[in-house]
Amino acid sequence: GTTILAAQRQAVTQQHDIIVLFDSSSQRLRIHEDRNNNQAINSGEHVRFVTLGDGIVFGRGPAPAMAFGTSAISFTKRISSVPALVFHRDGSASEVGGFYVTSTQAQRGSVRAQDARAVSVGRATGRASWFKYTGTAWVKLF
Repeated sequence: GTTILAAQRQAVTQQHDIIVLFDSSSQRLRIHEDRNNNQAINSGEHVRFVTLGDGIVFGRGPAPAMAFGTSAISFTKRISSVPALVFHRDGSASEVGGFYVTSTQAQRGSVRAQDARAVSVGRATGRASWFKYTGTAWVKLF
């Protein structure tokens, strides 16, 4: 959660794009400091990876979908065929959307719906909101 918030803040502070790639095959995020805003990794541009926690995967398991959709990752922008979100230096995001994470147990079967978390991102502000599924409703955390 803090990774998305930090990426948005970093774009504003450093005044260049920060690209977050959602790599569902490796269950990790790739954060790229795109200093020349060309959406390619160039010499001197910092790239780091943030792996989802042990037993955590992209997906919502049996929890119901939120407004941004049913896909584990709703962002339509693709970089190297991987979903991506770009935070711009004015703090805005490349698109509105979101993603879900849950436990591997919940993703495998129709159990533990309460393991689901969701992050919704607004386009104009780039603000990320976190939600958790209680088993009966989605509740905003921050």
